[in-house]
Amino acid sequence: MATLFDQIARTHAPLAERMRPKILEDVVGQTHLIGKGKPLTSLIEADTLPSIIFWGPPGTGKTTLARIIAHHTKAKFFQLSAVLSGVKELRDIIEEANTARKFNGQRSLLFIDEIHRWNKAQQDALLPHVEDGTITIIGSTTENPSFEVIGALLSRTKVYVIEPLSHGDLKKVVLKALQDEEKGLGKFHLTMNDDALNFLCASADGDARRALNTLEIAADLVKTHFKTDGVRVAPTSDPRGAPRQRGGETTEVTGPVSADRFEIGFCINLNHVEAALQKKSLFYDKKGEEHYNVISAFIKSMRGSDPDAAIYYLARMLEAGEEPLFCARRMVIFASEDIGNADSQAVQVAISCMQAFDFVGMPEGWIPLAQCATYLASAPKSNASYMAYKKAKTDIEKHGVLQTPKHIRNAPTKLMKELDYGKNYKYAHDYEENFVIGEKYLPEKLQGTIYYEPTENGEEKEISERLKKWRTSSKK
Repeated sequence: MATLFDQIARTHAPLAERMRPKILEDVVGQTHLIGKGKPLTSLIEADTLPSIIFWGPPGTGKTTLARIIAHHTKAKFFQLSAVLSGVKELRDIIEEANTARKFNGQRSLLFIDEIHRWNKAQQDALLPHVEDGTITIIGSTTENPSFEVIGALLSRTKVYVIEPLSHGDLKKVVLKALQDEEKGLGKFHLTMNDDALNFLCASADGDARRALNTLEIAADLVKTHFKTDGVRVAPTSDPRGAPRQRGGETTEVTGPVSADRFEIGFCINLNHVEAALQKKSLFYDKKGEEHYNVISAFIKSMRGSDPDAAIYYLARMLEAGEEPLFCARRMVIFASEDIGNADSQAVQVAISCMQAFDFVGMPEGWIPLAQCATYLASAPKSNASYMAYKKAKTDIEKHGVLQTPKHIRNAPTKLMKELDYGKNYKYAHDYEENFVIGEKYLPEKLQGTIYYEPTENGEEKEISERLKKWRTSSKK
């Protein structure tokens, strides 16, 4: 029996909708859930799905998986959009589900798209029917369900994380759309060169829908302007723009060509993709040399106290598609390594920035990142704590494991106390300024060694003065 999903007018549907997989075998990505013996595949094949929530970014397959389940299940299937529907529509479905269970013994499965858009009262209305088994739900959400789904409902569901598609996965999706003559663009014999393909996939940022929408616009540009745009090449089984070879020579087609002559192909190049995205390709390979060049420039600009250069390189990375949390993590490390105790709030600012980005996400997530970068670049600098650890590590490698002084060893047992563990330990809080003059804490061989040498910058100036006083008094 046809479902709501079968009523789509395919003739005028967008490319992303036409290319939507109908069976699990056609789903790209999500290999942690889909495949032989994988949890979701097993549940779908056995038709024993519990209430679940698909959590992941847009365009990663949440709705696709729900539609595949709809085609596989023997349960009565319903669908609601949390944006367009409310308690009234839910009550109508519950009534139908009760009837199906009472007279036909049939289970009911309800797909709620964007379940996070329902408020607490609406989710509360759903809860008793999930509890008593009237319906099994499939929720999809782009938001963290821990914050957006009420606890009572969340505890009765299994959350499956749907991951962004990898660059390689997106390439598969795009190339399949170029080749598929029935649902895709195959009848136009379009090709795409590697620069265009890589830029399109990088710009899609793990979102298959975005990739296919961009491809469709780029293809329309080629078809519309075929007389002046693009490179005309003979059709090839490789849709990545590789010309066909004849007798060892490359055949290039020239002269006026009709768009209706499908035996002639056109190449989608970088200009077409840039025009479709209204965005220029930036020279930045997230896995190549320029990735390391730009992140190096970003760190060194902050270290050199140049907020203008720091914000420029941050923008370079983000606008080229760098993972924002990568930038945030680097700033957390920088705050401790290069600022340290000169501004003890710096690491808190960096951590708060990372948490703020995680909460806000893109497209506005660059705002806390920019605030953090300028704060860190403008803060007083010190690598004293970083260097202290490096020096201590060198001594450990040089001297091996030296014995801890007995007076500061732990002594929880009678035997340990008899061995003088903890004997003559002086409790610092019993002394003026919480400092015991002359007390030794380092192993005997290292006594007198100074690892931490605070600078005169920022808050460390006060730390430096305090330590000088204590260290001097201990030498007397």
